[in-house]
Amino acid sequence: MNFAPRREKELELNLTPLIDVVFLLLIFFMVSTTFNRESEISIELPESSGEEAPHEKFVIEISIDGQGRYFINQRKLKDNKLETLKQGIREVRAQQGDDKTEPKLIISADRNTTHQAVVLAMDAARQLGLVHLTFATKLSND
Repeated sequence: MNFAPRREKELELNLTPLIDVVFLLLIFFMVSTTFNRESEISIELPESSGEEAPHEKFVIEISIDGQGRYFINQRKLKDNKLETLKQGIREVRAQQGDDKTEPKLIISADRNTTHQAVVLAMDAARQLGLVHLTFATKLSND
């Protein structure tokens, strides 16, 4: 009789397949990730020198008051929906007559206007293809 204790084999854990899988996942995520993000809205911000901007031939001014109501060239819109804003811009552009020159869009927003109201105006302009966009500011007395 053999009463010697049995020696069990030491467990081996082979990490090579696990490392291969992790490496393949890393390569997959590196290849599928997009690093270049482009903005859809091109914004031309006014200079802070306080000089008056050159007079444009055709200007569309979207004014937004503190309650979020929209005015296009001092004409109040009936509601604050995106489609109404786009229709108002289309009507003002149709009054221009000459479609060769692109109008400059000026957004004048009250300091209490929500960010969403300004973004909605910018989105309407982008959807209509207006790329010359400026924000009206008031010169400070400092």
